[in-house]
Amino acid sequence: MSDHTQQTGFRPSTDPRNAIVEALMELAAESRFEDISISEIARKAGVSLADFRDAFPSKGAILGGFSKMIDRKVLEAINDELAAEPARDRLFDVLMRRLDALAPYKPALREISAWAQRDPLSAMALNSVALNSMRFMLEAAQIDHEGATGTLKLQGLVLAWRRVMNIWFEDEDPQHDRTMAALDKELDRGGRLVARLEDLDRLASPFKTFARALFQGGRDLNERVRERWQERPHRREHNADAGTIDV
Repeated sequence: MSDHTQQTGFRPSTDPRNAIVEALMELAAESRFEDISISEIARKAGVSLADFRDAFPSKGAILGGFSKMIDRKVLEAINDELAAEPARDRLFDVLMRRLDALAPYKPALREISAWAQRDPLSAMALNSVALNSMRFMLEAAQIDHEGATGTLKLQGLVLAWRRVMNIWFEDEDPQHDRTMAALDKELDRGGRLVARLEDLDRLASPFKTFARALFQGGRDLNERVRERWQERPHRREHNADAGTIDV
């Protein structure tokens, strides 16, 4: 076992997908992400290119697999201990568990974050991966994330998480005081923003109801007009038989 494996906690896996994920993360801790080839990952993982292709179509897909692996570790560790606590405290606990799960991969994640800054298109793809993960983190914290407000809540959490991660990358304190303080600050800021969004949503609710009613009324009117036009040929035929002209 290499010194790097001992330091990061990576272990060989009999599952090709897990082996590929761990191989990429180990390589990313040592090299620029864009310099890592698929063949190199396959050799590191001990799999053939054919098996690699069956498991993942690209390096980006491997990162999606890594995120799902971390999601699973966090979700499996969730219990009902904090069910009675405020939503903010529940989310704080879930996200700290996520950082614990990510800890063995910090050097790799630091490089992947730097790569995303060098490649905006890849950053957009990683944002989609992060949205999926944060959706389940909110679910684990029993926080609603549906509707338009929920979509904004999700994206806001992804952006906040990115700022927290940037602090975490440089935080070498075993207690992670700087990281915890950053997470506290981001959750406070996010809580205020969500409260405003929910207030706006409540204020806009009567207008939404009116718009729906107006739209429904317009649709009903259009249906009545269509029905009248559909009836006109039959009326014209009837009137012609009666010797009258329909105008």
